[in-house]
Amino acid sequence: MADTAHAAHVGAHLETHSETSTGLDSRKLAIWTFIGSECLFFASLIGTYLVYRGRSLVGPFPHEEWVSPAGVHFEPILEIKLVTVGTALLLFSSLFVVLALNGAQRGRRGQLLTWLGMTILCGMFFIGMQVYEFTHFVHKGLTIKTNLFGASFFTLTGFHGTHVTIGVIWLITVFILALRRKLPPEKALNLEIAALYWHFVDVVWVVIFPVVYLMK
Repeated sequence: MADTAHAAHVGAHLETHSETSTGLDSRKLAIWTFIGSECLFFASLIGTYLVYRGRSLVGPFPHEEWVSPAGVHFEPILEIKLVTVGTALLLFSSLFVVLALNGAQRGRRGQLLTWLGMTILCGMFFIGMQVYEFTHFVHKGLTIKTNLFGASFFTLTGFHGTHVTIGVIWLITVFILALRRKLPPEKALNLEIAALYWHFVDVVWVVIFPVVYLMK
């Protein structure tokens, strides 16, 4: 009986004291390490896009009209107004997830569910926008095989969209935990880690949006 009580005490101690030598929780250190590696990954993708920017010999092109030698007319390919709305919502979602985390840490379940739900909706709109954009581009004649712009654009924004999708799924799982009352203040770190990842995908898009959509 004493051994069982001692084991339970040790388990509780390990669960509540998982700090590393840096002073950070081991899970938070892991997500920061992962984010660092992802920064290098996206830096390489953005760098590749910039290297090949403007080097396509065949249309469609992002910002200008083009007529092929066969007389086929291509309009500018980017839907900047729609993407601007999606960008704004993605940026607001970073604020929303902070408010949700505040609610989780203070035990305010209503605040947590409201703002986390808003964050998820913003993320879903962004994903839907990107699916529409990709489909629209294919109908206009731009695929990953069409030209250098298509290859670098679909690779860069496609990988970012994949990261956003993962983030939305992650936040949905946390939302379900909160609905089931399994996210008390002492477990708010579960949302904080997901929020760190969400802030990362937002910051990456802050770089991608002007590079891809605004630079001519």
